[in-house]
Amino acid sequence: MIRIESLTVRFGGVVPIDDMSVSMGVGVNGLIGPNGAGKTTFFNVLSGFVKPAAGSVTAFNDDLLSMVHFRRVRWGLRRTFQTEQAVAELSVFENVLTVLEHSGAPASSRRTDVIEAVEFVGLGPMLNRPVFSLGAAERRLVEVARAVVGRPRLVLLDEPAAGLPDEETAALGEVIKQIPDRTGALTILVDHDMELVGATCENVAVLDFGHVIASGPTLEVLDDPHVMAAYLGTEEVGVD
Repeated sequence: MIRIESLTVRFGGVVPIDDMSVSMGVGVNGLIGPNGAGKTTFFNVLSGFVKPAAGSVTAFNDDLLSMVHFRRVRWGLRRTFQTEQAVAELSVFENVLTVLEHSGAPASSRRTDVIEAVEFVGLGPMLNRPVFSLGAAERRLVEVARAVVGRPRLVLLDEPAAGLPDEETAALGEVIKQIPDRTGALTILVDHDMELVGATCENVAVLDFGHVIASGPTLEVLDDPHVMAAYLGTEEVGVD
């Protein structure tokens, strides 16, 4: 489980995360909200790129914020980004291997771990192909393979399906759904595609202007009028 309590981030006079408190359990969890709600900032806090002004984050009973960012990777934190991080000139194998080299995984198991991750996302036949030769959906799967290789404990997926057509998004969703069973990792998905969120996430939390305005089982949250108002802008949503 990951527990976030009273998390606040300030950039000068801007407060992208304001007293955020929520808990998420093992499985695939959604984190949704309109543009500017604070979702990527939250991932940056968990990754160690942004230092919060206040609050705490406890993951599997460990104080995540007390770790420097590179130790979070060794602890088991993995993430994807909105922009692709794979090096185009390197092969699929080499790109996934670079993550393990910073994770503290034993050298003796790295090749096997990489192959297993690549096969898990369905790119086994493309193991030695350079990333620049892949299609958009395949490159996205490389990013997911980089996030699940080894023994991750917390997997953060930041809009992994952005720009993909419906059929390829659905295929990616099938991979995402299997991450907890394959790795045991708690997985958090940020995406604007509500069909993908509904198909993959057991529970969802909603951020609006840095506040959590709803959390719970996915279908219940997506039917919440406050959530719909936050997306449609039809009314001001208060925070209890």
